[in-house]
Amino acid sequence: MSFNIAAGGLAPYLVLIVFGFLPSEVWRWISVVLARGLNESSEFFIYIRTVASVLLIGVVGRLVLTPAGALANVPLPARLGALAAGGAAFLIFRRSVLAAVLAGEAAIVLAGWWFVR
Repeated sequence: MSFNIAAGGLAPYLVLIVFGFLPSEVWRWISVVLARGLNESSEFFIYIRTVASVLLIGVVGRLVLTPAGALANVPLPARLGALAAGGAAFLIFRRSVLAAVLAGEAAIVLAGWWFVR
């Protein structure tokens, strides 16, 4: 086993674990411990959920209306169709943001494959 990066040893994986995974994992465990007993329906958490949703909407809007890179090659109607697919999935799957993101992403990947090939 070699720890030489140039030789393709274990060093890149070790660096990834030590500097990528462990620092974020510590905060996840701290949040699990601190979150016990918190009221999920409190006004504070409703506010936090609202801010997170608005940020997601802003990012999606920017990606749809002013795309960069390969997404710019996908026509606007196809991007809007993917947005509509995500909105429909949100409503069909009982207001699931995850379902909306996955459906919209699948639609935009399909549109990108169809128009850019």
